[in-house]
Amino acid sequence: MKKLPIVVLISGRGSNLKAIIDAKDPLVDICAVISNKSQAGGLLYAKQANIKTEVLDNFKTRAEFDKALQICIDKYQPKLVVLAGFMRILSPEFVNHYQGYIINIHPSLLPAFKGLHTHKRALESKVDKHGASVHFVTEELDAGPIIIQAQVPVFPEDNEETLEARVLNEEHRIYPQAIHWFAEGRFKLNEVFLDNQLIEA
Repeated sequence: MKKLPIVVLISGRGSNLKAIIDAKDPLVDICAVISNKSQAGGLLYAKQANIKTEVLDNFKTRAEFDKALQICIDKYQPKLVVLAGFMRILSPEFVNHYQGYIINIHPSLLPAFKGLHTHKRALESKVDKHGASVHFVTEELDAGPIIIQAQVPVFPEDNEETLEARVLNEEHRIYPQAIHWFAEGRFKLNEVFLDNQLIEA
């Protein structure tokens, strides 16, 4: 089976990128890792795995950045764009250019706790369950159709660090899984089907 070419976008430590690399999925080819920060720790993981890296920073406007990013991504001709801790808000024009083949992982059980500081907000809300979600990226922040979720318990003694660690373990499991499913052609945007069964319309 032909490998799925993907490009991964990062901003920081790159732990989800490392999980994707470590999965060694025979159906996936990581063509490049692109970061908006030259000091992003995840760039080292890419270099250690002999994956091409690119850094895009020092742009005056979001429009200029998004245009440069789109040009950079498109030269690799990916079939899937993977946001792995990419901390920039992308313009609707950019998102629509990749509609149907751009995904993100978010540290909450969406639609709960969209945006930042999810673990802090989960603890403040005294929920007993928290987790992570892989979803398609759409114009609305953290609102695209959900592909897969993982749930973890929230314990009374938890703080942000312990809860984050528990969720992160699940992120590292479900993100490579979602990418593998995409490589197998098992789901698509608009109506999310897994093995021909409707997950979300």
